[in-house]
Amino acid sequence: MSHPIIVQGGMGVGVSDWRLARTVSQLGQLGVVSGALLAVVFVRRLQTGDPDGAMRHALEHFPVAGVAERVIEEYYVPGGKAPSTAYHLSALPALRPCAALMELMVAANFAEVFLAKEGHQGLVGINLLEKVQLTTLPSLFGAMLADVDYVLMGAGIPRAIPGVLDQFASGAPAELRIDVDSALPGEEFVSTLNPRSFCGDLLPALKRPQFLAIVASATLAITLARKSTGQVNGFIIEGDVAGGHNAPPRGPLQLTAGGEPIYGLRDVPDLDKFRALGLPFWLAGSYARPEKLAEAINEGAAGIQVGTAFAFCDESGIEPGLKRQVCQLAKTGQANVFTDPLASPTGFPFKVLQMSDTLSEADHYAARERFCDLGYLRKSYRKPDGTLGHRCAAEPVADYVRKGGAAEDTEGRKCLCNGLMTNTGFGQIRSNGVRELPLLTAGNDVAELARFLKPGTDSYTAADVVAYLFNHSAS
Repeated sequence: MSHPIIVQGGMGVGVSDWRLARTVSQLGQLGVVSGALLAVVFVRRLQTGDPDGAMRHALEHFPVAGVAERVIEEYYVPGGKAPSTAYHLSALPALRPCAALMELMVAANFAEVFLAKEGHQGLVGINLLEKVQLTTLPSLFGAMLADVDYVLMGAGIPRAIPGVLDQFASGAPAELRIDVDSALPGEEFVSTLNPRSFCGDLLPALKRPQFLAIVASATLAITLARKSTGQVNGFIIEGDVAGGHNAPPRGPLQLTAGGEPIYGLRDVPDLDKFRALGLPFWLAGSYARPEKLAEAINEGAAGIQVGTAFAFCDESGIEPGLKRQVCQLAKTGQANVFTDPLASPTGFPFKVLQMSDTLSEADHYAARERFCDLGYLRKSYRKPDGTLGHRCAAEPVADYVRKGGAAEDTEGRKCLCNGLMTNTGFGQIRSNGVRELPLLTAGNDVAELARFLKPGTDSYTAADVVAYLFNHSAS
């Protein structure tokens, strides 16, 4: 099978949306939609009136009768909600989601992939986080209903995902073991989804997508290649300069004088071991230059993954004003990121773009009331009565401690769910009328965005990025 040379990163919450993925796919590369909090993004698009009709158009093609009507009845606001009105929340992720939440999650992922693939023959993938487990099965199933070509997953060890893809492709039920703190020896908590129960007699034939694991080391890649429940088809090898979540440094955590994790020689991926696996791999993390693409190919890679360069192009989902600000910072040499070892409730280091009037500013975040009303990064734990509970290190400290968490684990944590949602223009309106502030992430390569800008402009297109990488001008 021939693979694309450029994999567009599946970034943020609604950043790598269907428009960006479709554009990159039409340019002959792998367009990737982000599956993070996609159900929330979906219902907020509907509540803003779905002005271009794209969400309702996609729902018209959903293969299970009644789902589209129920979703639209619950969330669609003709003409859009008032700007000062809060968004209506969907149910929080759960081990046994109610029927309405299950339908919503499947439909949202279907719609995003359907729109990204509509009207062309290019390849489209979806990116998910292993750390966000409760939504994984409906996300994969919805994407497969829309004929997704690739599934990419990192932020953990996704050994079970290849087998899930095999099960769904055969129309069989799949289950996913959920990581649960304080679970008893031998005790398991599993998420399940039965395609035939969901679709009934309308279950279409499903294609098994290619699975690419996002890894930072050959050790993890070897484990996945040998011990996954099904076939791993390739790897995205992300370095520590890539945006979003980074793998923690190997060994004891040490910080620079500025408070960033120190990565060393042990964190440099051993490409000889990747080549020995005989599977295609792509290099990621500040590779968005023609010479770096050539270097990757010379090292035996199938190509490169590019995130930051696409994140701030015209077609991405980031709010246009924020994109202009970032491009202006890059032009003046002021675009900087901080690898925050504490920000993410997952415990993974997280790249935060340093900007005024965002949650990256300490005073802004200190003034924000702590709460967890989206819940996608909550950690599951076993209650004394054997039932499942959920806690987030970014929720109120007293709540976290009451649920058995340690107070010190809350220090420095930020609500990524709400901050990342705001980046794309869907920030929640609080009871005091204040809108959630954005929290932008980017790779170190954000400092070099100016290379894509034409003289006198503060914007560029996905086609400009692809043309630059292949070292010729966009038409």
